Amino acid sequence: MTLSASVVATQDALARAFAIRSAVFINEQKCPYDEEFDGNDFCATHVVGFVDGEPAGTMRVRWFSEFAKFERVCVLSRFRNTELARKMMDLSFDIARRKGYRKVLGHAQERLVPYWEKYGFKPIYKNARLVFSDHEYVEVLCEIEPHPEAITLEGDPYIVLRPEGSWDAPGVLDNSAARAATNPH
Repeated sequence: MTLSASVVATQDALARAFAIRSAVFINEQKCPYDEEFDGNDFCATHVVGFVDGEPAGTMRVRWFSEFAKFERVCVLSRFRNTELARKMMDLSFDIARRKGYRKVLGHAQERLVPYWEKYGFKPIYKNARLVFSDHEYVEVLCEIEPHPEAITLEGDPYIVLRPEGSWDAPGVLDNSAARAATNPH
């Protein structure tokens, strides 16, 4: 069994992520559609996990000034006995670290707090109860070290032009640098 995870970079890949979330959260957990698709999908990074090339899991990462937030982590029921969620979480941690983040926030269903603790998250209990989509949640926080090659303002300007998560591979705009600047406008 081959497990892999990649950043969503096409509409087709995003449709796969949405289909998985619909199967898990709307179908299995009876989450209302408007609560699952909450208006935050087009300002986030999505990851899709694969089992033998078949889309089987997904998660969403949103970016705030002082922390990244891991959310909508799910795996289709027939693949929950695999390490697919770990593959997706590891990739998401790598991206957050490369971006220089030091904190990752999550909202864990109360029954799943021990699962999140396996990744280094610790519950942060506040005085507010967190309930949405008919489930009780606990805020969990993980402190991480930034990547030794975190992306900074002092770095290669082409890195920030490359697709999310593919910062080490030359992108399409690197190739355009080989052409002379003609400033056609």
